[in-house]
Amino acid sequence: MRILHTSDWHIGRTLYGNKRYEEFAAFFDWLAETIDERGIEALLVAGDIFDTGTPSNRSQELYYRFLVRVAASRCRHIVLVAGNHDSPSFLDAPQALLKAIRIHVVGSMRANPGEEVLELDDARGRTRLIVCAVPYLRDRDIRTTEAGESFDEKEHKLLEGIRAHYAAVAREALRVREKLGSDIPIAALGHLFAAGAQTVEGDGVRELYIGSLAHVSPAIFPPCFDYLALGHLHVPQKVGGSETMRYSGSPLPMGFGEANQQKIVCQVDFCDRRATVTPLAVPVFQKLERISGDRDAIVQRLRELEAKKERVWLEIVSTDAPVTGDLREQLEEHIAGSALEILRIRNGAVPQYTLNAMDEGETLEELAVDEVFERCLGAHDIPEEQRPELRRLYREVRVSLDEDDMQAQ
Repeated sequence: MRILHTSDWHIGRTLYGNKRYEEFAAFFDWLAETIDERGIEALLVAGDIFDTGTPSNRSQELYYRFLVRVAASRCRHIVLVAGNHDSPSFLDAPQALLKAIRIHVVGSMRANPGEEVLELDDARGRTRLIVCAVPYLRDRDIRTTEAGESFDEKEHKLLEGIRAHYAAVAREALRVREKLGSDIPIAALGHLFAAGAQTVEGDGVRELYIGSLAHVSPAIFPPCFDYLALGHLHVPQKVGGSETMRYSGSPLPMGFGEANQQKIVCQVDFCDRRATVTPLAVPVFQKLERISGDRDAIVQRLRELEAKKERVWLEIVSTDAPVTGDLREQLEEHIAGSALEILRIRNGAVPQYTLNAMDEGETLEELAVDEVFERCLGAHDIPEEQRPELRRLYREVRVSLDEDDMQAQ
């Protein structure tokens, strides 16, 4: 069976307020054509389908149009699991309807591990691939809390919960394999942060985790997995140097830090249980570029880009000290009438105040207030046992402020 592994679509994501629906539509057109042209029989999507748990109507339209288009093609199966950005209940809601057209969705962890094990058949109805569709495992799903637990105990429970769940799903998959034949491969999906995996500044990954959820050892994955399709990290990469344990990465650059990164999807061909992986380059649908330097260097680069007559979104990082107050107006004059668009200008000569694990170039204005509070807890190394009470007090203050605002209106 020939499958395609992708992840981290983040449908609906904006870039400094600019909507990117045209990019998503172009990607889905390319992906559907690639699936058809290369004879893909199963599409595996390893989480973060949407950028938020409450996707816009336009985002949902793009999602369902793509699914229906691929379901009507030669591709027999689509398997999607939720990521940390997704709403499990939202993805699960149309599960029964989608299953009728061979679209399998697992938004939340199932109490019965066997419900996360899928048998994918070929055109003759013969099972050719067993899939362990494991979604993003949330803390509340895999760990029980007890009074007086130390942070290390909580951390250990989290890791053990993840390991135990993958082990339970793998046992169910092996039972299926024993029934059907030892030559049938097992592929698994997951959405997590494997220890030692690579990230880059500005890759858009927000590391808001409890304990070691961000550092899961690759050793937790059962050896019976013939291919492991991971999502969450936006840099395409192997895990632990393994050819068959991979992050496909995000298909679109999530920010200017990823502007020069080659995006891919992974084609996987099975010969019995042996998997051969072929990375397929994703085209650039909207060019991004970060220009850094003094005013003269910036203007020179703008002239070069204008001459190419390409549509480019720009981030300008000025190293002049101080930055002139009318820099944007000056630069906008230079690009007037061109296909260039400046999305952001920032002062590169002044250190940016950042919270713990904030993406490069990310500003406070881009974050929800609740997320800022969570990052402050991490930045100040607040002990885990103190955080629930602080969160409760924080919520009380928020409610009080909201009530004051309503009375003022």
